[in-house]
Amino acid sequence: MLKVNNISYSYEDGTQALKNVNLNVKKGDIVSLLGENGAGKSTLFLHFNGILKPDNGEIFIEGEQLKYDKKSLIKFRQKIGIVFQNPDDQLFAPTVEEDVAFGPLNLGLSQEETQNRVTDALKKVGMSGYERKAPHHLSGGQKKRVAIAGILAMDPQIMVLDEPTSGLDPKGASNILKLLYRLNDEGMTIIISTHDVDLVPIHSKKVYIISSGEIIKSGTPNEVFEDIELIRNANLRLPRVAHLFEILDKKDNFNFDGNYPLTISEARKLFNKLQNK
Repeated sequence: MLKVNNISYSYEDGTQALKNVNLNVKKGDIVSLLGENGAGKSTLFLHFNGILKPDNGEIFIEGEQLKYDKKSLIKFRQKIGIVFQNPDDQLFAPTVEEDVAFGPLNLGLSQEETQNRVTDALKKVGMSGYERKAPHHLSGGQKKRVAIAGILAMDPQIMVLDEPTSGLDPKGASNILKLLYRLNDEGMTIIISTHDVDLVPIHSKKVYIISSGEIIKSGTPNEVFEDIELIRNANLRLPRVAHLFEILDKKDNFNFDGNYPLTISEARKLFNKLQNK
């Protein structure tokens, strides 16, 4: 669905933000890009639909190479939509309805088709009834939902979200994640950037670890988090469940051999297995 081949990028001041990055995302997957703040996650995301152009390398969407002329960019931006970390960077219209309608109207869709898309998108994110509200009067979680609706109204095949739970309380974060699961169940391919290691094992089929602009590890959550030294060298940590089992392993000699559960569900299965021995 999305393929990134050896892209590198440097800012105007000479700072190299990305170094030979390779990434593959399959249709229907939820993929996490995990790294500390400043690792290059947001910079990489801005390459996915041509907001930034790499110094070297190529990007393919559905096997077609991303090009940077105006006509091509419009085409590719219909396929892949980005939800920024701060929804205030994305919401600018006087009302929610106008904000969500902005993208479809700029695609040249009719008023009727645009209205249908706005209605459907707001319904999907649970914001029906807020059409006439001013975005700046909404809560952080509501703003995030409207920002997602604005992308949904463009009918993309891939949704990219930069730190989707950042700045939200636990309930707001949980609601956003439930929304993403539901969209994924409906066929949306989703890519999430985050530094929240506790969320990654719950929702991701594949994880990429990025550090100082380089992808240093990729695989399933279990494959990635079993390399404890690499995780900590990237200024990350194990998920809390895994860290607890690491402490138990070292203190009480449980002999888990570093195969620590990453979620409560995995921990329950492991305890049941131990009790049956």
